[in-house]
Amino acid sequence: MTDVVDSDELLRRLHRARACAVEQERNWRERREQLRATDPEAAREAGVRTLAYEAVLRVLDEVVTPGRHRGPV
Repeated sequence: MTDVVDSDELLRRLHRARACAVEQERNWRERREQLRATDPEAAREAGVRTLAYEAVLRVLDEVVTPGRHRGPV
């Protein structure tokens, strides 16, 4: 299925995706902290997921506002 969307709709979708990624990153970061003392293996897994969402956020930020978030890669 291929939908044709205008640039405003595409930008809205990117912003929703970014908001979702922010929420997920926060959730996994909190989970990592909660598990750190009791379940180190699960805490490591949560840490990996946190890093994955950080990468998604960097990509979405660059797509939405190119060049604005220059920093270490």
